[in-house]
Amino acid sequence: MKLELQNITKSFGEKEVLKNISLSAESGCALGLLGRNGAGKTTTIRIAMGVFPADSGSVSLDGRRVSDSGAAFGYLPEERGLYPKKSILSQLSYLGQLRGMRSADARQAAIRWVERVGLSEYLNKPLSTLSKGNQQKIQLASTLLHNPDIVILDEPFSGLDPVNAQLLKEIVSDLVKNQKIVIFSSHQMGYVEEFCENIAILNQGNIVLSGNLREIKHSYPRNRIYLETDGSSANPETIRQVLDQAGVLGLVVQILPFRSGYALTLSDAQQSRLILKALADSVLPIEKFEVIEPTLEQIFVEKAGETI
Repeated sequence: MKLELQNITKSFGEKEVLKNISLSAESGCALGLLGRNGAGKTTTIRIAMGVFPADSGSVSLDGRRVSDSGAAFGYLPEERGLYPKKSILSQLSYLGQLRGMRSADARQAAIRWVERVGLSEYLNKPLSTLSKGNQQKIQLASTLLHNPDIVILDEPFSGLDPVNAQLLKEIVSDLVKNQKIVIFSSHQMGYVEEFCENIAILNQGNIVLSGNLREIKHSYPRNRIYLETDGSSANPETIRQVLDQAGVLGLVVQILPFRSGYALTLSDAQQSRLILKALADSVLPIEKFEVIEPTLEQIFVEKAGETI
């Protein structure tokens, strides 16, 4: 399946929120939808789901209007909306029926998902008896219990401890493996990098960057190398000596401390193999030698114009 938004515009009063944006998301391949607060992410999501229409443009699934496709959406909003005083089972069953499930099927799906997130003992208890992180897991269960074709997760890791975050990672990975369309919106760039093959960055209502994340990273200059050695035997001077003895010191513009090792800036990225050979042939105990790529956070800051 392929969900496509083409030439979408949207204004609220005199404020133009989306300015002729286009993006797509495919099954089995998560899309990271990124942007600062107010960039237009939520409006984009709501238009994709048909909550309200765009002023112009189209939303389609495999070339057909989404409204005609019969595809089911599962939406985990940033602002949570379950009922704190109602039992978990009763409200999940109710929500499943609202999404077209038969009563018995909704009940079984609710039980199955509550078991999946490890909260079976709370099944008949009010939501308010759970911690914030566990309430988040029940919200996720409500998003997925009707087996949606398109899953939109807005800040899904909010409030989760590392153990629960790992559980959510497994669930998201399963969604991708099961060929769901997954759109993932978060300011936690590490999670986006982990799950999303593709990204789209919104800034002031415009798509300022989109495409395959790996290809985007590879488009940046690749003339910085990370070098890490085992132990403290290496320092900038010893590295220079090794490279000088091999006759390749002239290829290195700069050596600076970086992370747990050193960043070597090369005059020509194509000569990195010569540097690696010189270091491998030396007595230095090399642990890591890799191209320094920009992080997604660095790319985001560059394109969106401000730190998160």
